[in-house]
Amino acid sequence: MIRGTGPGIRSRNRVCGVEEIKARRRQQERALRKARKEKQLVSKRLPRGLQGDGEEMEIRETSVTQEEVLQLYQRIQHGSDDRLAALRSLHQVLQLKEAQQMFVRFENSIRVLIGLFTSNLASVQLKAAQCLLELSHSDDPSISLVCLPATPYLLTYLSGQSAKFTELCLYILGNLAAENEAVRNQLLLQGVIQALAICLQSPHGAVVEAAAYSLSQMLQAKEAGEKIIPSAVLEANLTPHLIRLLDLDSEFGMQTAVECAWCLHYIVSRKPQEGRLIKTVCCLSCSGVNCECMISQNLIRQAVILLIALGKAIESGITTDGVELLIYPVARCLGNLIVSNGPARSKVQPHASDVLRALSTFTSRFLQSRPFVTRECLWLLNNLTAGDEQFCSAIFHLNLVPVFLQLIPFSGGINTLVLMLLGNIAEMGPEYCEKLQQQTDIFPALCTTLRTADPEVVRLTLEVLNLILSHCQQACVSFANQSGISALEAIQYNSNEEIRVRANYLMDRYFTHKAPRCLEMGKFLNLSISFPFWLILDF
Repeated sequence: MIRGTGPGIRSRNRVCGVEEIKARRRQQERALRKARKEKQLVSKRLPRGLQGDGEEMEIRETSVTQEEVLQLYQRIQHGSDDRLAALRSLHQVLQLKEAQQMFVRFENSIRVLIGLFTSNLASVQLKAAQCLLELSHSDDPSISLVCLPATPYLLTYLSGQSAKFTELCLYILGNLAAENEAVRNQLLLQGVIQALAICLQSPHGAVVEAAAYSLSQMLQAKEAGEKIIPSAVLEANLTPHLIRLLDLDSEFGMQTAVECAWCLHYIVSRKPQEGRLIKTVCCLSCSGVNCECMISQNLIRQAVILLIALGKAIESGITTDGVELLIYPVARCLGNLIVSNGPARSKVQPHASDVLRALSTFTSRFLQSRPFVTRECLWLLNNLTAGDEQFCSAIFHLNLVPVFLQLIPFSGGINTLVLMLLGNIAEMGPEYCEKLQQQTDIFPALCTTLRTADPEVVRLTLEVLNLILSHCQQACVSFANQSGISALEAIQYNSNEEIRVRANYLMDRYFTHKAPRCLEMGKFLNLSISFPFWLILDF
């Protein structure tokens, strides 16, 4: 999260603050995962539109007995004349968790269902597939294993003529792969990645979206970095198709772009040698070869163009619902690419003003309704401004500092990220600190954060203040005129020793003529949080 080397960097590793930021970030990510699940982005899919020809789906909410489920099973098993009607009824019954568990316990039940799934009668085949979809949607991992014998047929039918049936098979595959490594391993052996690569080139938008969903379920697995991405995804040359679909003007629509963006994020942020998402405090490559491959295939350019287009669309009021669900993975993907590869930043710099304008639009627009988007955009802004004069200058040129200062009162990690951003700007030197102290609301905002109960926010505020005050004598007067001295005095006796020492240091250095009172303050200042902040985040 923090660059720990290089000239001018005072700290080696301030464990306490870093761990607190990481812990808070994990809490925020858990909340986001829940939100994404509610939006059916990562959770298993059950598309109710995939019914029979114009058939309305009755959502069954009542309970069912084992005898009822057994009767339906017997009707589909023995080839009675009403087999199709029995499948329709079974399809409705399998919406119930208890019915799913009852059905799979009957001897040969899955074999019978797979037999109907491979029938030469299209209506029977479709209804059997819908029953499999209900089973694949179960939150019981054992049911995925029971459905394992269906995977070869599901993969075979991906090359069929019916787009609707192909889409249905893709969602079943994605659901089965979501929670069970054994299923994913078998799918890999059966060539699922190559099959998905073909589906991503389909002329049918619904098929492309379903294929991207199924792929994302494979890519977010814990073993993806070791088993799936290097040997399957990259070798299958699948990523250019995903990058191509990051386009608002695509005929396939925004939801397809959302699915592809998550796939690309998983590829970029996965660490091959360990098969896990990055959670380290470093400025090294997120995924080595993966990032280099993505950059060479123009992912950065495509992501930048998309974010700019989304920003303009929001400003003009022509966006559709759910646009924030596309902004999030694209911003995350771009931020990790910038951290992982030094030259990557230069590919964003020509668009600096437009990107900054778009990100500031997102932070304001979604602050109340979707704060996780605001956090993600601030995180990307931190990575763009860390040690980069062009982006820091552009923030002043576009007069964006007041926009970011308005976010200071908001907790949940937002004020922390704003302070990091201000620290990155102040770290650029006297000229930038002078511009910061000329901002009307800078010191009232910092006085506000000095009074918060969050020790990490207070520490960051003290660090930013020290940078500004050390470079600008006039800033001491301005800070004092905004009741800054009383804010510092209030924390001189804080229960947190480090905060207490930092506050005393600032008082002694800038607002009295006495020598520093605390002999131990040096050890804290040498272990202070340092700027610039480069953040590598995972999901």
